Amino acid sequence: MPRNVDVRQVIESTAVGLGYELVDVELANHGRQVRVFIDRAEAGDGDRPGPAQAGSPPGVTLADCERVTRQLQRVLDVEGIEYCLLEVSSPGLDRVLRKPADFRRFAGAKAEVRLRVPRDGQRRFVGVVRTASDEGVELEVEGAVVSFAFSDMDKARLVPNL
Repeated sequence: MPRNVDVRQVIESTAVGLGYELVDVELANHGRQVRVFIDRAEAGDGDRPGPAQAGSPPGVTLADCERVTRQLQRVLDVEGIEYCLLEVSSPGLDRVLRKPADFRRFAGAKAEVRLRVPRDGQRRFVGVVRTASDEGVELEVEGAVVSFAFSDMDKARLVPNL
């Protein structure tokens, strides 16, 4: 890369500019493989309505992924960001939860939280998301409410209800 460019920031501003929410970015193979996970922006998120049209299916469609891919190909080229493979897809049913807004959006849903350091000998907790603040999240795990600071969490994702 010829200059110091924050790849994640470039991708996020591009996705948001198109009316999507950036859920996650994975860089593999020394940044040569870029995986981008997008979702439709929720009503009231940001200044723009989501790209969903009346009568369109909920969630991310193939057309949404193609639209973001085409734009990212142009933007990454202009920014001088080299890559071999660019994948754009929906976050899936087991969507990653990263930001407080993600946890608030999915309050009432089942989630799995993995901690960096075990708490009482346990690193993995599965429960229902109750509340979230800028500092952490509360899950109801087996009838008890357990609080986790975001700084203590390694990963969090939704547990699909199949």
